[in-house]
Amino acid sequence: MNIFEVIGRTTLRTGVAIWDIMALFFKTLYWLFFAPFRRKFIGRRYIFEQMVFAGIQSILIVFFVTLFIGIVLAMQGAYQLDKLGAVRYVASLISVSICREIGPVLIALVIAGRVGAAITAELGSMKVTEQIEALETMALNPIRFLVVPRFLALIVMLPALTVIGDIIGMFGGYLVGVYNLKISSGLYIKTTFDFLEMKDIMTGLFKSFIFAMIIAMIGCYQGLNTQGGAEGVGRSTTLSVVTSFILIILADCILTGIFYFSSV
Repeated sequence: MNIFEVIGRTTLRTGVAIWDIMALFFKTLYWLFFAPFRRKFIGRRYIFEQMVFAGIQSILIVFFVTLFIGIVLAMQGAYQLDKLGAVRYVASLISVSICREIGPVLIALVIAGRVGAAITAELGSMKVTEQIEALETMALNPIRFLVVPRFLALIVMLPALTVIGDIIGMFGGYLVGVYNLKISSGLYIKTTFDFLEMKDIMTGLFKSFIFAMIIAMIGCYQGLNTQGGAEGVGRSTTLSVVTSFILIILADCILTGIFYFSSV
């Protein structure tokens, strides 16, 4: 097998996968707008269960990750700003960087590793044990009952977790600024919001919304296309997490470029 065959086969597989993911996305949107509000929508209770799993049960890990990131940013930022005699501006550095960039991306990666992997493993297990085929046999659409609740839960809870993570990250910086750098509490809080604008917060929330769709679609797609028994479930779960990580970073790069050039 020569290199051109490998490139061609990989390109074709990638193209087919992208097409299938987009088809799954539009089918999910269809059931999202028509199914959840029907009186006999069985998946409605699963939406709240998935929200608890994706959101409430992820708060603790988000808390510790963003708190420590805020602390590390404050210490590293103070080290550099001290050379310029501008240690007080470490508060603005932390607030803008966390709300605009670090918070949404880092929390999305955490959720992709925790929730995205769980989605793929659960749906993959259902696929290899033919439970999904059983749903189709009973004329129940798998996308309606399995994908939509997880998709809706993520696009609601990931932005909410991002808001919580931003606050906790800024609090971590506050601890370093006030108790280590000896910046007065009032001055630190004032400097935090001097350079933080609403567009910075909205930029981060919009990114988290896009990241949530990526995590949900990749996790569900890999789960629904799992083959090969238990080994296949593990392979799909690994591929789901890796792909989600790459696409989150890629989407963040594209969105950051769009927001940057639109504001110049």
